[in-house]
Amino acid sequence: MSRSVTLFTGQWADLPIETVCEKAKAFGYDGLELACWGDHFEVNKADQNYCDSKKELLKKYDLKLFAISNHLVGQAVSDNIDERHKSILPAYVWGNGKAKDVNKRAADEMIKTAEAAKRLGIKVVNGFTGSPIWHLLYSFPPVPPEMIEDGYKKFASQWIPIMDEFKRLKIKFGLEVHPTEIAFDIASAEKTLEVLNNHSAFGFNYDPSHLGYQGVDYVSFLYKFAKKIFHVHMKDAWWSSSLTEAGVFGGHLEFGDRRRFWDFRSLGRGNIKFEEIIRALNRIEYLGPLSVEWEDGGMDRNIGAAEACQFVKNIDFSPSGVKFDAAFEDKK
Repeated sequence: MSRSVTLFTGQWADLPIETVCEKAKAFGYDGLELACWGDHFEVNKADQNYCDSKKELLKKYDLKLFAISNHLVGQAVSDNIDERHKSILPAYVWGNGKAKDVNKRAADEMIKTAEAAKRLGIKVVNGFTGSPIWHLLYSFPPVPPEMIEDGYKKFASQWIPIMDEFKRLKIKFGLEVHPTEIAFDIASAEKTLEVLNNHSAFGFNYDPSHLGYQGVDYVSFLYKFAKKIFHVHMKDAWWSSSLTEAGVFGGHLEFGDRRRFWDFRSLGRGNIKFEEIIRALNRIEYLGPLSVEWEDGGMDRNIGAAEACQFVKNIDFSPSGVKFDAAFEDKK
């Protein structure tokens, strides 16, 4: 099976998109997953001519496109908005900065992202959802269960109308399960699907790096949500085998600080067991791209992204087409 290996451009949005195309091709990638920031893909400009021009640019470098990703705007749909969001949102989404207005404009922008995906001829938009209850993660002062339930209800009221539009457009939304999102582990992912009535347009952009350091079984995630894996990120993380000065919550330390319990690493240089992921993807019959989201604060990204591309191509393999002991079966 040779799955396509793509590069998520989010960590490269400081560069013009054509420069990223040049680099990705030189690194050996088969395609890109375009981030909806920088000049990589601008939703407010995405009429048919704009979308066609992006496809032509990728074609120029013999690069495929399977998905676009709007993590930054998606975050603002269900978050409790504060000054931090201004730095990640387009000015026209931030607007007056009033929380309810920002939530609404972000929701509208996610629908427009699905419309743009339709014009591009792709079927998946990835992103974040935000969460109205992430701040209640640690239960002290004691958190009444009703507060959590109300938060999930609020999330559902915001996202079901968006997902209805995605369904109408025949586009899937893949939430990257991640701390700060409504779903950040297996249990919260199950609850999220429940409150969305298992909406057919809503699933997951699988990324093991955000699960492993939490202690979540990232391989079991694939089996539990097999039919909801719409897209896959290949991203590694390292976590310590011994006690550290800053734990899972990070101690307000910057990434790369040696006192941290965990950090992101270039593919193959962390703790994620990628062979088990490939075996699971084969068993659940995932045939989509393997998209490298490259992050490693201690490594040059040009070296790392090229190395990561080759790592994924080396680790990916097709499932067996025959039973192991088929040669011994009685032939009739």
